[in-house]
Amino acid sequence: MRSPDHNLLQTVNRRSDSGSRVIAVTSGKGGVGKSNLVVNLAVELNRRGYRVAIFDADLGMANAEVLLGIVPKYTLYDYLFNGKSIDEILASSPQGIEIISGGSGFVELANLDHQARKRLGRGLQELDRKFDFVLVDTGAGISRTVLGFVAAADEVIVVITPEPTSLTDAYGLIKVLSKYNVHNEMMVVVNRATDEREAQRTYQSMESATGQFLQVRLINLGYLPEDSTVVQAVKHQQPFIKMAPAAPASQNLAKIASHLISGREEEPMGIQGFFGKLIRLFGKGS
Repeated sequence: MRSPDHNLLQTVNRRSDSGSRVIAVTSGKGGVGKSNLVVNLAVELNRRGYRVAIFDADLGMANAEVLLGIVPKYTLYDYLFNGKSIDEILASSPQGIEIISGGSGFVELANLDHQARKRLGRGLQELDRKFDFVLVDTGAGISRTVLGFVAAADEVIVVITPEPTSLTDAYGLIKVLSKYNVHNEMMVVVNRATDEREAQRTYQSMESATGQFLQVRLINLGYLPEDSTVVQAVKHQQPFIKMAPAAPASQNLAKIASHLISGREEEPMGIQGFFGKLIRLFGKGS
């Protein structure tokens, strides 16, 4: 694995401002079910009365959009450079979730002039009033772009599976973030576990490694079991929590949502804080 840009991570500011809870959901490798967790968690939070948006920051993949069965007409790039409004780039899903597709807009943040930054600030204030939760669906791995999204978010969920490659790559991601003191604690969700015992073993394996070698605290947010319902829901482009609420995966997803809701004590920094960090981080690396 290649080391990330040192300046990108050293410039992270841990200041908290009021606003939406901005949570980056990431993983060390692809194919672990990260986007599926994002979509179903968003739907469950919305069902409980929270206003939820997804920032699809998995550039070029758009998995969250596919899983919700929608195609956003505009992206963040269109807001920044093509004169579209915040409302125009918000894509509504049938499940009540709003999506903002990143497009190439995120990587252009460092090049914004003063007027564009002011306009972005006004738009972000508007978003902070709209949403309680913003889930950032990042790419996988330790690319500079992924690390920027994770570093800028105030909270992080790392998705792992019991597969050795997933654990190794997730450890590599956490190691990088720990090295540059980006987050001193991270939440973990174990996906595709055979049962609770395997999920606990998987989490404990990761916790043991990080506790021994890294200065980071892991929080066990819960697990999702292997469940054929999940596969069927993906084929139908529906969240499994909606298609089969009584399924084992749905029941466990509800527990994860409960843990997430009750686990935050500090005041969230908001979308403005998140984008402020992104601009500084991407600007440092340019």
